[in-house]
Amino acid sequence: MIEQILHLRKYKIKIVTLQSKNVMSEELFISTGIDKKEIYESLIPQLASLIDNETDLTANLANIAAALHQTFKWWWVGFYLVKNNELVLAPFQGPIACTRIKYGKGVCGTAWKNEKAQLVPDVQQFDGHIACSSSSVAEIVVPVLDKTNKVIGVLDVDSEHYNVLDDTDVYYLKIVSQLITNTL
Repeated sequence: MIEQILHLRKYKIKIVTLQSKNVMSEELFISTGIDKKEIYESLIPQLASLIDNETDLTANLANIAAALHQTFKWWWVGFYLVKNNELVLAPFQGPIACTRIKYGKGVCGTAWKNEKAQLVPDVQQFDGHIACSSSSVAEIVVPVLDKTNKVIGVLDVDSEHYNVLDDTDVYYLKIVSQLITNTL
């Protein structure tokens, strides 16, 4: 086993992962009966290990979207990447989605423009919300940055339930975003 230590100074946490050479886990190991914070603290080291030796951004985004969707059972989890001054749909899990989002438009475009996570407990209360699905009622969007702190995309989470997404999700999804940055 190779011990790898990943420091996320911005979030003041240290993640320790154990990984064998050329071995990738095909399963997530998440305990049941634990709270959301503990779920994230169990999941994040596994995500770090999963994407650590992979240099392809699309592959990493696909696995992260699948892992988050599988773990939390959210309505929609995925990414949009900045291309030609708009967000373009990238790997995701869930029903079909909007393909392109303009800068500053909707929750995703606002997160990109403001370079800040957006927590929207009720999308009907968000001026300019883009309804890709009428089933989505709450949303979190977290910018994904490159190593120069430029927004290269966003991580988007939608729920079909009110009062499911909260500041705990924002905090840990920012860490997930940082994991992506670390692989660039």
